Amino acid sequence: MKNEEYLESLKATARDAPRLPGVYLWKDAEGQIIYIGKAKSLKDRLVSYFSSVKDAKTATLVRRAKTIETIIVANEYEALLLENTLIKQHSPRYNIDLKDGKTYPVIRITHEDFPRVFRTRRIIDDKSLYYGPFTHLQNVDAMLEIIDKLFPLRKCRTIRKKQACMYYHIGRCKAPCCGKITREEYCRYVERVQQLLSGETDPLIIEFTEKMHEAARALQFEWAAQLRNAIRAIETLTGEDSAVVDMNPENRDYITWATEGVLATFTVFSMRDGKMTGRDLYRTRSAADEWESLELFITTYYDSTRPPPPKIYLQNGITQRHEGTEEEKKDNDCAPLCLRVKNFELVLNWFREQCGVEPELVVPTEKHHMAILAMAQQNAAEDLRKRLKERGIGPALDELARVLHLPGRPERIEGFDIAQLDGKHPVASLVSFKNGVPDKKHYRYFKLRSVIGKVDDFAAMREAVQRRYSRLIRENKDLPDLILIDGGIGQVNAAKEVLDELGIAECAVVGLAKRNEELWLPSTKAAFGSPDSKGNPEPLILSRRSEALKVLQFVRDETHRFATGLNQRLRSKDLFLPTLESVHGIGKQRAAAIIKAYENIENIAAADPAELTERCRISQAAAKAVRAAAQLALEDRNTRQQQLTGQRQLAGQRPSARQLTEALAMEAAEPSPEYNP
Repeated sequence: MKNEEYLESLKATARDAPRLPGVYLWKDAEGQIIYIGKAKSLKDRLVSYFSSVKDAKTATLVRRAKTIETIIVANEYEALLLENTLIKQHSPRYNIDLKDGKTYPVIRITHEDFPRVFRTRRIIDDKSLYYGPFTHLQNVDAMLEIIDKLFPLRKCRTIRKKQACMYYHIGRCKAPCCGKITREEYCRYVERVQQLLSGETDPLIIEFTEKMHEAARALQFEWAAQLRNAIRAIETLTGEDSAVVDMNPENRDYITWATEGVLATFTVFSMRDGKMTGRDLYRTRSAADEWESLELFITTYYDSTRPPPPKIYLQNGITQRHEGTEEEKKDNDCAPLCLRVKNFELVLNWFREQCGVEPELVVPTEKHHMAILAMAQQNAAEDLRKRLKERGIGPALDELARVLHLPGRPERIEGFDIAQLDGKHPVASLVSFKNGVPDKKHYRYFKLRSVIGKVDDFAAMREAVQRRYSRLIRENKDLPDLILIDGGIGQVNAAKEVLDELGIAECAVVGLAKRNEELWLPSTKAAFGSPDSKGNPEPLILSRRSEALKVLQFVRDETHRFATGLNQRLRSKDLFLPTLESVHGIGKQRAAAIIKAYENIENIAAADPAELTERCRISQAAAKAVRAAAQLALEDRNTRQQQLTGQRQLAGQRPSARQLTEALAMEAAEPSPEYNP
């Protein structure tokens, strides 16, 4: 590739990077890392390298680099720690030289009969406990000051036996050197310090809060202020739980994956000596299930040149392979479904024969390990997203054409859905997709006329389809390649009957039913334009991993969102019209005009009376009365909703998935286009 082509490739990588915190690595033509940086938003930071006048160093970096790799982390703090670790590991030529080997401070609890607690930057393998690392030195010192005041632990390096030191006389030490406290009593203080540094702070915060109030009531304001500052420091420090640097010296790998159809991306995070030393991404194509793909990946990734660590953590996604017995579950403290030797025997045998070791394969339940796996899985999902974008929607549409026996790729798909409540405000939505992407300028609403006051989804579907395609025929516009109906065989046949009456044989029709996500084809002849086709009396069931099914689900969900949004708004207007009409001087037409201007009762309740007066041409007194009526109506509605929620909770009921979806769709619905007559 030429330099210009490399530059365009780098720019494309920057534009496609996620707006998430992470670390980015610039690599040269040999794949060597030449620069490592961190960012709160990877996309914004990388794009900035190409969007402004660059200094000499940056220009040289861009000229030498050939690829950019990104690693997503949980937050900016994780990015800072990972950047520090990777720079020291790889020593990139364009980073600041870190030969001094400085590290972030940690808190150490020594491995002694009477342990000490202090800050250090050195990690010694002597069974001491380490907590951190911490990026803010002042917070560490504040925490140590709190520990010093609240827990009277020894300060001296050697245990003196002659007499107690000054710290004992001022209440800062229990003088274990003179036998003033037993080891058991002393260790109880140490356990509370460990609890504090481990993040189990709720009991301590409750205790300190009670003591703070007691001190305030006793007019000991200085002590109360110290306790208040202690609570704040505890809350600040315990947030620094790192997934990329911890004090666990155990070497381990974390393996996660993301799949879509035949595409799979595996991610491996390696932790060595308590630090993340690398992240590997591997792209595969396989029609095998996740278990078989995982077996193949593990036996390919590890070999004699790259032996496995003592422990390998796996994401919880293959536990259906073997559910342990109740006794196994009780004995297994890491995996609820017993993912140990029995169900990995084949892989473990391979490890023993090929690598001479037998690592422990587990699915963790500990919060820290799950956080690392979640971060790794996010990296796998991001890489898979990029692969799907690079490949495009074409293969999914080709699969859809094969499944439905279409004559060609369905580039234009239109979807229908009906929304109503007991026959009131029946509406139909039409959404249009071009090459798998929503084409919103062709979205349409239909206020249905033939089914007002009655519930008849089949008649509603016939009216919507007839109005849509009779108009396209009159205007001589292109017809879609595929029509998706949100429903089962009844709705599909209703739509197909209308198309037959209009003489449209080239449009394929399929229904997607929510219960089992099954596909329904028309049961009439000439289903998809083939005179020999008799249709399928049974539904077509696709794999939940099918890309063709995901395309149809996307279209179906969009039609439902679009239809429900309008229906909810119409019902909202209908509900609050009497409220506005009850205001003196506001009639039916004026109330409708107010709702049209502000769209919903929430906006009216929040409106400024002066603005209401000007926009709706009503008096200022009427505007104030309208706003007050809207506010009262909202309060009444919220009260009713709370009462309903309480009744459901008492009855052990929960709203249905459709009810929840409708509620979300009402809020997410976009401004509607003009109604299509």
